[in-house]
Amino acid sequence: MSFLKWLYPGMKFKRWLLLFASGVMLASLGIAVMFNYKYIDSIEEAIFRTVYLWSGEYTYTATGIIGSVVVILGFAIMVLAAKFIIQSVVSVVYPSSSEKLVDLIYEKRMLGKGPAVTVVGGGHGLSVLLRGIKQVTTNVTAVVTVADDGGSSGRLREELGIIPPGDLRNCLVALADTEPLMEKLFQHRFGGNSTLSGHSFGNLFIAAMAEVTGDVETALIESSKVLAVKGRVLPASKEHVRLDAIMEDGSIVCGESAIPEAKKRIHRVKLYPEHVEAVQSSLDAIRDADAIVLGPGSLYTSIMPNLLVEGIGDAICRSKAIKIYVCNVMTQPGETDGYTASMHVKAILDHAGRHAIDYVIVNSTPVPKDIREMCAEKGSYPVKVDEEALNALGVGLIKADLITSKDAIHHDPKKLASSVMRAIYGIKAGLDDLKKY
Repeated sequence: MSFLKWLYPGMKFKRWLLLFASGVMLASLGIAVMFNYKYIDSIEEAIFRTVYLWSGEYTYTATGIIGSVVVILGFAIMVLAAKFIIQSVVSVVYPSSSEKLVDLIYEKRMLGKGPAVTVVGGGHGLSVLLRGIKQVTTNVTAVVTVADDGGSSGRLREELGIIPPGDLRNCLVALADTEPLMEKLFQHRFGGNSTLSGHSFGNLFIAAMAEVTGDVETALIESSKVLAVKGRVLPASKEHVRLDAIMEDGSIVCGESAIPEAKKRIHRVKLYPEHVEAVQSSLDAIRDADAIVLGPGSLYTSIMPNLLVEGIGDAICRSKAIKIYVCNVMTQPGETDGYTASMHVKAILDHAGRHAIDYVIVNSTPVPKDIREMCAEKGSYPVKVDEEALNALGVGLIKADLITSKDAIHHDPKKLASSVMRAIYGIKAGLDDLKKY
């Protein structure tokens, strides 16, 4: 009986349904006339006799022509009515005037068939990758670090006892398909001297949703609906953790935000408490992935915390998916000073296991001199690609143009996503030289 609701007043559906029915009747009538002209031939002869082309030869009867015209008119009305019916429904279900129906269908049908990609990391680097990859596949899951203890996230973590929402928020916004105003709202930070000063609206939204739903994972699912997220965003763990670093001089620095400030060479990082349970959905996303991408982002403070959560590093090593690490373009002061590409890779293998990486993607475009000099003043330098050392680690090397002239120290979202997807398809196709793909 729910079908009768389509006939309720104000639905703006009945008129187009009636128009479509009229088109069906006209087309049916035209077909009937065309195939039954013998029975009404006397009427035809009485009205039109015969129709001649200018060659003078008898070609069509008037009934045939009339029938054809009626059929064409009927089908034209049906097409027009169908267009208005679809527009009437879509305008309510998907009211955004900027989205064309063909784009919506393409996204749901084509992008939904893309490979299942699970990206692991946090910070600005992960959101850059997500911003580009959502344009080529909607089967993407972000597994995000929960070790952040600075800024708004750190304050909410201490005051409300929730896992830090900052990196989760950035990933939600990066995967979102929303109006610019909504994205701007979620990234807005309050000013002034009140208790809200410095807090991001998106962080507060996620915190409130977590209290309402009683679970941060559910909160992220509901928040994803608000932002029309293409894919999923999951925390690596729901437990409260602290990231500590053991330095090469034997000292221990406690807290993610304090590690780069120590300005010492890192030997290893660990979580406190050491045994932290992973979110099952994150483990499932790693297990079911066609490709797993680590990074880009801060090596020790964005990528490593995920790998140290119990079960995640092991799940990545056991996975049959293609495992790709996106190496940073520049070294990070206080964290990866003097690091080459192979040193980045070795650090991950030491923490997660020797099978955590199959391929590493590095930037092949030289950083402009003026930008290099500007970064050098801050202690940041282009990461050197040492191919022989990478080969010795048993990791495949993929070189690609990943940066733009405007922001050469960071990855370009479209270029990065394109390189990652080309690598995935190239590896699955069994190509030996991925640079030719």
